Amino acid sequence: MPVTIIQLAVAIVVIAAGALVQGSIGIGLGILTVPILSLIDPVMAPVPTLLLAIPLAISMAWRERTDIHGRSVIWLLLGRFPGAVFGLGLLAVATQRTLDILIAMSVLAAVAILSTGVKMPRNRTTELITGITAGIMGMVASMGGPPAALLFKDERGPMIRSTLALFFSFGLVVTLLARILAGRITGNDVLLGALLFPGLAIGYIASSRLRGRVDAMALRPAILTISSIAAVGLLVRAITG
Repeated sequence: MPVTIIQLAVAIVVIAAGALVQGSIGIGLGILTVPILSLIDPVMAPVPTLLLAIPLAISMAWRERTDIHGRSVIWLLLGRFPGAVFGLGLLAVATQRTLDILIAMSVLAAVAILSTGVKMPRNRTTELITGITAGIMGMVASMGGPPAALLFKDERGPMIRSTLALFFSFGLVVTLLARILAGRITGNDVLLGALLFPGLAIGYIASSRLRGRVDAMALRPAILTISSIAAVGLLVRAITG
């Protein structure tokens, strides 16, 4: 096994927390888990999180399918393809140290995006640009949610969760296929994804009970604080290590 039992147990708890948050408010799996798992052991992120994000997104899209805003998903996906290609180019030249820095900077950028009070108009242009940005961040750090969350942050909870989930369902498959074609997924990634799946299932089931009762605004400061601390720790390790 590529990690110790203790590391795996901690990682399952982290994944469960991330799945609970994303299942409740629409995003959170990547931004919460990737920097923490990277600190536990670089082999645990970002690809295992990517593999887990796909069944989570599909389940969420099906659960609230009646609230999906289909037109937005189309334009977001049109941007996701070129974004994924650009992100793949970054990965082609990235060492582990560079990857740690890219992940940390992606998390801090995501925190900045989600902390802003700026309201972004939602139209075809902004949806396309958001899709490109999400494609890059999704490829590099398995974290395409924050740009899309900014675009939809003033919408109703069910519409945010379902629309983002459908976008993630297709977008993550694009990212996965690109990584497979480029040889950027290993047997250890698949094994870790399978071993961490119980955490995902626990978090998703819990979110089904909590969605509608959870105040996204109340959760946001805690999510951003934890993610920022983990990202800074990852950045310090990459720079000093």
